[in-house]
Amino acid sequence: MNLRRDVFQAIADPTRRAILLLVATQAMTAGAIAANFDTARPTVSKHLQILTECELLKQEQNGREMYYHINALKMKEVADFIEPFRQMWDDRFNKLEAIMKNYQSKQ
Repeated sequence: MNLRRDVFQAIADPTRRAILLLVATQAMTAGAIAANFDTARPTVSKHLQILTECELLKQEQNGREMYYHINALKMKEVADFIEPFRQMWDDRFNKLEAIMKNYQSKQ
């Protein structure tokens, strides 16, 4: 059975978000990534597989080693999708702050 992975399901997992943060600045091997977690290496490999299927990570072979690096274009797609929601909440918090300041000045 071939499951289609969803990007937002992938980043919902805290371990996968931590992996993305690890490889955001430099490409790493699966072993180097796994060394940062207290879980079994096959578990980390499964997380890497999911992130790769969602195209959040890319694989690049260098000799015998497989390096994982962030797919900036896919991450930008995620950020672009989230941006209107961030802006909406910023606007709401700014309005709330203005109301609170107005309320405090009246007291």
